[in-house]
Amino acid sequence: MTAEDRRQETGDRIITALLFGLAILLLWSAPCFAHKVNLFAYVEGETVYVESYFPDGRAVANGKIKIFDADKTLLLEGHTDSEGLFHFSIPKYDNLTIVLDASMGHRTTYQINRQELGE
Repeated sequence: MTAEDRRQETGDRIITALLFGLAILLLWSAPCFAHKVNLFAYVEGETVYVESYFPDGRAVANGKIKIFDADKTLLLEGHTDSEGLFHFSIPKYDNLTIVLDASMGHRTTYQINRQELGE
């Protein structure tokens, strides 16, 4: 085996190791995104509007929504519509936590500060 052949073999092994490492990294990181769900809320007047969707853009249809105040008291519950939307009248002028349970481990929260609610 010549020096040129050894260099080629070493280069092939390095490339194979790098590709294998990349494949492992991609497979390992996939579960990190498997249970991700996006939640966004904003206030207009006396109403809070909630939007929810998965990373691939699909709406969270029929996701369970719970609204809590700063003391973690449940203020109201509901479900997103087929487009991942939900809205409600401001139940209390306090820091609010919106919790979305989109089933199968997909869960997230969104905070609205009292200042955002006005009054």
